[in-house]
Amino acid sequence: MARMNLEEKVGQVLMTGFPATGSSAQDRENIAEHSLGNVFLKGRSTEGLEATKTAVDRVKKTIAKSQAAEVSPYVATDQEGGLVQVLKGSGFESMPSAKVQGTWDPAELKAKATTWGNELAGAGINVNLAPVADTVPSAAFAPSNAPIGHFGRQFGFTPQAVSTSSMAFSEGMLAAGVEPVVKHFPGLGRVTKNTDVASDVTDTNTTRNDDYLQPFRDAIEAGNQWVMVSNAYYSKIDAENIAPFSGTIMRDMLRSDLGFEGIIVSDDVCEANQLSPWGLGDRALRFFEAGGTMLLCVDSGKTATMADALVKKASKDPEFARLIDQAALIVLETKKAG
Repeated sequence: MARMNLEEKVGQVLMTGFPATGSSAQDRENIAEHSLGNVFLKGRSTEGLEATKTAVDRVKKTIAKSQAAEVSPYVATDQEGGLVQVLKGSGFESMPSAKVQGTWDPAELKAKATTWGNELAGAGINVNLAPVADTVPSAAFAPSNAPIGHFGRQFGFTPQAVSTSSMAFSEGMLAAGVEPVVKHFPGLGRVTKNTDVASDVTDTNTTRNDDYLQPFRDAIEAGNQWVMVSNAYYSKIDAENIAPFSGTIMRDMLRSDLGFEGIIVSDDVCEANQLSPWGLGDRALRFFEAGGTMLLCVDSGKTATMADALVKKASKDPEFARLIDQAALIVLETKKAG
């Protein structure tokens, strides 16, 4: 990190998106000009493993050329299964939903997840924004739970069942050399609206010591290095701030209560309707001020705007610069350990 300038350190704490079918010239220009060090394959692709690898390699070359320090990027996607499987086609097995995966024996799920992880690794992907560790309270409520249950993204209907299956999924990914990301802390299983398309999405049930935190707690105790925070409000935890702006949720709960030392990554903060009241720069500043580690924005142009805001603030504010340094160090240490 000592060899990095401020722009490069900011680039390490951002993850930008490009289409899974391939980046545009503008995407690559945004990545290069802002030294962005991590990327996310968004949308859907049916072009198969080899075409995906070609798309990934092209972006990796762009990242390598834009950095003075040689640091490998995190390359992520959403490969949960069911309706949330970004990559399909030759070389990518069709994945059933978590609702189906949760009926399998943990050993079987781990073995299947290892296969799916090996496919991702073969395409140059080293982070999977999965498993979903949210607990939907019942089958009857699932259709009303817009972000998770409605799509069959839940492994089960009790924290223990979700923990068992999400751990097996994570173990399989890790066996393939792919970092799993448990999400969406502190849980989206009890809301009715979806933060992607609605605003003021609020969980009125979850508490700081809730039983539904068990899948996240177990994943952290097992050594998982990535946790994604949701974009919802949690009225019984921090009624004033959505989770990615909440020091109570990220610093107090994740860091202090659960002892998490890894990467706290945001859900997408650029396209989600929940974030619409805030400008792009404000979103970025508030996330890191609250203790976040890596900000996910699926639009490279908007990520560039956020990068500029972070550099501007850090160049004038030593305390904020220290927060960026802390986040960048966590990212670099996690990359080195991996």
